[in-house]
Amino acid sequence: MNSSVTTLPTSSLLALASVRRTGRARRAGALILAVIAAFALAGPALVGVDPAAQDLERFLEAPSLAHPLGTDHLGRSMLARLAHAASLSLWLAGLAVASAAIPGTALGILAAWRGGWAERVCVTLADMVLALPGLLLVLLFAAFAPGRFWPLYVGLSLAFWVEYFRVVRARATSLLASPQVEASRLLGFGPLYIVRRHLWPELAPLLGTLASLGAASAVLAMAALGFVGVGVRPPTPELGVMMVELLPYYQEAPWLVAAPVGLLILTVLGLVLVTGTEAQR
Repeated sequence: MNSSVTTLPTSSLLALASVRRTGRARRAGALILAVIAAFALAGPALVGVDPAAQDLERFLEAPSLAHPLGTDHLGRSMLARLAHAASLSLWLAGLAVASAAIPGTALGILAAWRGGWAERVCVTLADMVLALPGLLLVLLFAAFAPGRFWPLYVGLSLAFWVEYFRVVRARATSLLASPQVEASRLLGFGPLYIVRRHLWPELAPLLGTLASLGAASAVLAMAALGFVGVGVRPPTPELGVMMVELLPYYQEAPWLVAAPVGLLILTVLGLVLVTGTEAQR
């Protein structure tokens, strides 16, 4: 008896395995981010300790039931400070990404749709921003108000919107020239329908990837600026500031330095992992 066996091509099997691995990575990243977000949102209320409250008698205290992550060089609860630092980092990252994505996406669609002088003006603005490195742009704004929060937010938003504009403009230009969009225009459908029906389904995965990577960049930039003393200043609990404050005591209490470093690594890792599927499309 002859039997026929249908097999998938090797390339298809490799693609299927890649998709499965990417799906697991995305779930792992989402789980990491969910835990960190829950810690940032509920941590301050559950801990119930002022992150700025000092108790010098608890100088560099080891982890205990009262203080699961120990206390720092001023006797402050590391768990309380880490929860507030996570909240600050995620809040800034989300705010900067939203403030960059909305105008960047809108200007990208406008430039692709209208063309002509509108596109030239938008491209010129983007080129002007690209003339300066993103971190340098943030430093310039931070110099106006050292230690304040708003220069970091404004600088990151201005540095990030260009990436959304360039990606959306390039993709929207090709989509608007497609037969589907031309057919919708001939049938009398307006811009809102075309954006909702044809542009948004194609742009959403790209925007999701850019948002995740942008949030990771924002968290890293804020920590780096705090580490060099340009961003948020003590006693505000922030990951970069905490690293600088605790670095001199790494030999006596290495767990203190490991806490903000570990949280920063996990946050960036979670944000990068959730971009896996979109990045491979």
